[in-house]
Amino acid sequence: MKSENIYILGIESSCDDTAAAVLCNDTILSNVVATQKIHEEYGGVVPELASRAHQQNIVPVVNQALKKAGITKDQLHAIAFTQGPGLMGSLLVGTSFAKSLAFGLDIPLISVNHMQAHILAHFINEESQVKPDFPFLAMTISGGHTQIVQVDSYFKMTVIGETIDDAVGEAFDKSGKLLGLGYPAGPEIDRRAKLGNPKAFPFTKPKVDGLNFSFSGFKTAVLYFIQREVKKNPNFITENLNDICASIQYTIIGILIDKLKKASTQTNIKHIAIGGGVSANSGIREALKTGEQKFGWTTYVPKFEYTTDNAAMIAIVGYLKYLENDFADQNIMATSRLKI
Repeated sequence: MKSENIYILGIESSCDDTAAAVLCNDTILSNVVATQKIHEEYGGVVPELASRAHQQNIVPVVNQALKKAGITKDQLHAIAFTQGPGLMGSLLVGTSFAKSLAFGLDIPLISVNHMQAHILAHFINEESQVKPDFPFLAMTISGGHTQIVQVDSYFKMTVIGETIDDAVGEAFDKSGKLLGLGYPAGPEIDRRAKLGNPKAFPFTKPKVDGLNFSFSGFKTAVLYFIQREVKKNPNFITENLNDICASIQYTIIGILIDKLKKASTQTNIKHIAIGGGVSANSGIREALKTGEQKFGWTTYVPKFEYTTDNAAMIAIVGYLKYLENDFADQNIMATSRLKI
């Protein structure tokens, strides 16, 4: 007979963060992330280096998560892991480790969709975190993804809008690279945007049908703008950096909010949740708060530590699937392109 308390170990290795977390039911006991700094000098994630770092980090990270949670591996009820989407080499490390550990402990294995996990992170039991009411719209925004998802229940989700080319996080990072900012550029653009004039340099918003997004044209517009202005004044970036960052961020947020407004009107859903690394952006959080007053939205913003890639969000999905006896078998494979 199993105890009332269900202990789930979550493992996340979809990109360049090796993470492990332990949940007791829906409450976090530990959430450990090892960030790979090596990619900064390359201006982006190098897949081969990422998978090697995961191999080095995964055992210490899992050990630390168990130690911080105050339990042993023999107390675990199941292992949840990121099956995809993500970088194949990185996913293979987490998948192989999870399968081996579950097999060795003779406990269930639970596969998790990384994008579903960003959405269901809102259901981690935290005093400061209000859980969304169903149905709600979730906007998942990160370096690799930009989606609007209609969420009718824990596992009934429909993508109603997504990027047709680049993700919003990439738009931030590539724009930052043009300005000579380090990687990832999003946080630095956000910091500088607070000091600049968001309407100093107007950028045209891409025209995309329906609820889909496009950021490739925006990136090109920023490139041509910088090239043109630097030709006229070699010190243009240095002299106007805060205003450029504010204008870039203002335009990107405008694109996101316009589509969210359209989605809310079409579905008649006014509960709005965000997730993914870019949801840490202060401008987006402020725009959502404005949406509450202007459009009657109820908005849900996760704790900062659950916005970037982390294993707590994997573990909460693991717990919800455990309650439904939704387990994977040992033949399951990592999948770099996994749809919601």
